[in-house]
Amino acid sequence: MDLEKEILLIKERNQKVELNKAWENSLIRKVMILVLTYGVIVLFMYVSDIERPWLNATVPSVGFFLSTLTLPFIKEWWIKKNFK
Repeated sequence: MDLEKEILLIKERNQKVELNKAWENSLIRKVMILVLTYGVIVLFMYVSDIERPWLNATVPSVGFFLSTLTLPFIKEWWIKKNFK
């Protein structure tokens, strides 16, 4: 009985891990990061009385968005270098 219970718990944990990984790689998450970042920067620029906040917020938003992306070739290089 205990072994079956442990196996069930491991399967449930693995499913949660897989769902979290899928969320981390999902397009909706990446787009939401972009939209929320843009909104916060526009608000900051508007409150700070910076000219054209709607336009000027695009550069830092896109920059932050790009920083959230996993670059597959860099990831492969890092894995090969650190886990031989």
